[in-house]
Amino acid sequence: MKIGMTSVFVNNPIEAFKFYTEILGFVKIMYMPEHYLAIVASAEDPEGTTLLLEPNDSPIAQNYQTELRKAGLPCIVFKTDDIQNEYQRLKELGVAFTKEPTKTEWGTEAIFDDTCGNYIQLHQMP
Repeated sequence: MKIGMTSVFVNNPIEAFKFYTEILGFVKIMYMPEHYLAIVASAEDPEGTTLLLEPNDSPIAQNYQTELRKAGLPCIVFKTDDIQNEYQRLKELGVAFTKEPTKTEWGTEAIFDDTCGNYIQLHQMP
Protein backbone atom coordinates (compact mmCIF):
# COMPACT_ATOMS: atom_id res chain seq x y z
CA MET A 1 0.00 0.00 0.00
CA LYS A 2 1.23 3.52 -0.88
CA ILE A 3 -0.03 7.02 -0.26
CA GLY A 4 -1.72 8.13 -3.47
CA MET A 5 -2.98 11.56 -2.50
CA THR A 6 -3.10 13.77 0.54
CA SER A 7 -4.68 17.16 0.96
CA VAL A 8 -3.83 20.54 2.41
CA PHE A 9 -6.63 22.95 3.27
CA VAL A 10 -6.00 26.31 1.63
CA ASN A 11 -7.76 29.66 1.67
CA ASN A 12 -8.02 29.71 -2.11
CA PRO A 13 -7.07 26.76 -4.36
CA ILE A 14 -6.49 29.04 -7.36
CA GLU A 15 -3.98 31.21 -5.48
CA ALA A 16 -2.49 28.11 -3.85
CA PHE A 17 -2.02 26.47 -7.25
CA LYS A 18 -0.01 29.48 -8.40
CA PHE A 19 2.20 29.44 -5.27
CA TYR A 20 2.76 25.68 -5.29
CA THR A 21 3.62 25.56 -9.00
CA GLU A 22 5.34 28.89 -9.66
CA ILE A 23 7.22 29.27 -6.37
CA LEU A 24 7.63 25.78 -4.95
CA GLY A 25 8.06 24.15 -8.37
CA PHE A 26 5.36 21.50 -8.16
CA VAL A 27 3.76 20.29 -11.40
CA LYS A 28 0.12 20.38 -12.43
CA ILE A 29 -1.73 17.09 -12.28
CA MET A 30 -5.24 18.52 -12.50
CA TYR A 31 -6.34 22.13 -12.51
CA MET A 32 -9.97 23.09 -12.91
CA PRO A 33 -10.32 26.63 -11.52
CA GLU A 34 -14.00 26.72 -12.45
CA HIS A 35 -14.52 23.87 -9.95
CA TYR A 36 -12.03 25.24 -7.42
CA LEU A 37 -9.93 22.08 -7.92
CA ALA A 38 -6.14 21.92 -7.94
CA ILE A 39 -3.96 18.82 -7.67
CA VAL A 40 -0.17 19.02 -7.87
CA ALA A 41 2.82 16.73 -7.47
CA SER A 42 6.52 17.08 -6.87
CA ALA A 43 8.47 17.83 -10.05
CA GLU A 44 11.01 15.31 -8.75
CA ASP A 45 8.34 12.57 -8.58
CA PRO A 46 5.38 13.56 -10.79
CA GLU A 47 4.04 10.00 -10.78
CA GLY A 48 4.23 9.80 -6.99
CA THR A 49 2.00 11.11 -4.24
CA THR A 50 -0.25 13.95 -5.30
CA LEU A 51 -1.36 16.91 -3.21
CA LEU A 52 -4.94 18.16 -3.31
CA LEU A 53 -5.09 21.88 -2.57
CA GLU A 54 -8.45 21.67 -0.89
CA PRO A 55 -10.65 24.69 -0.13
CA ASN A 56 -11.14 25.32 3.57
CA ASP A 57 -14.80 26.23 3.03
CA SER A 58 -16.22 24.02 5.77
CA PRO A 59 -16.22 25.08 9.44
CA ILE A 60 -14.25 21.95 10.38
CA ALA A 61 -11.54 22.67 7.79
CA GLN A 62 -11.33 26.35 8.73
CA ASN A 63 -11.02 25.52 12.44
CA TYR A 64 -8.37 22.86 11.80
CA GLN A 65 -6.30 25.20 9.63
CA THR A 66 -6.69 28.16 12.01
CA GLU A 67 -5.75 26.18 15.11
CA LEU A 68 -2.69 24.59 13.45
CA ARG A 69 -1.49 28.03 12.41
CA LYS A 70 -2.13 29.56 15.87
CA ALA A 71 -0.04 26.78 17.39
CA GLY A 72 2.73 27.45 14.84
CA LEU A 73 2.51 23.88 13.54
CA PRO A 74 3.13 22.88 9.94
CA CYS A 75 0.28 21.11 8.17
CA ILE A 76 2.63 18.97 6.07
CA VAL A 77 6.32 18.15 5.73
CA PHE A 78 8.19 18.25 2.43
CA LYS A 79 11.41 16.26 2.15
CA THR A 80 14.51 17.74 0.55
CA ASP A 81 18.01 16.39 -0.02
CA ASP A 82 19.61 19.86 0.25
CA ILE A 83 17.74 22.07 2.71
CA GLN A 84 20.25 24.94 2.56
CA ASN A 85 19.94 25.20 -1.22
CA GLU A 86 16.13 24.92 -1.10
CA TYR A 87 15.95 27.50 1.69
CA GLN A 88 18.09 29.95 -0.27
CA ARG A 89 16.13 29.40 -3.50
CA LEU A 90 12.80 30.01 -1.77
CA LYS A 91 14.09 33.06 0.15
CA GLU A 92 15.22 34.58 -3.15
CA LEU A 93 11.66 34.04 -4.46
CA GLY A 94 10.25 35.96 -1.51
CA VAL A 95 9.03 33.05 0.61
CA ALA A 96 8.65 34.03 4.28
CA PHE A 97 10.26 31.61 6.71
CA THR A 98 9.22 31.43 10.36
CA LYS A 99 12.15 29.11 11.13
CA GLU A 100 15.49 29.06 9.34
CA PRO A 101 17.19 25.70 8.75
CA THR A 102 17.89 24.24 12.18
CA LYS A 103 19.68 21.00 12.98
CA THR A 104 17.89 18.61 15.30
CA GLU A 105 18.57 15.04 16.34
CA TRP A 106 16.28 13.78 13.55
CA GLY A 107 17.61 16.02 10.76
CA THR A 108 17.48 19.63 9.66
CA GLU A 109 14.19 21.49 9.45
CA ALA A 110 12.88 24.87 8.32
CA ILE A 111 9.33 26.24 8.32
CA PHE A 112 7.76 28.66 5.84
CA ASP A 113 4.40 30.30 5.19
CA ASP A 114 2.64 29.03 2.06
CA THR A 115 0.63 32.29 1.70
CA CYS A 116 -2.54 30.17 1.72
CA GLY A 117 -3.08 29.86 5.47
CA ASN A 118 -0.49 27.22 6.35
CA TYR A 119 2.98 26.65 7.65
CA ILE A 120 4.99 24.06 5.74
CA GLN A 121 8.04 22.25 7.09
CA LEU A 122 11.05 21.40 4.95
CA HIS A 123 13.03 18.46 6.28
CA GLN A 124 16.38 16.93 5.42
CA MET A 125 17.40 13.62 6.96
CA PRO A 126 20.75 13.62 8.80
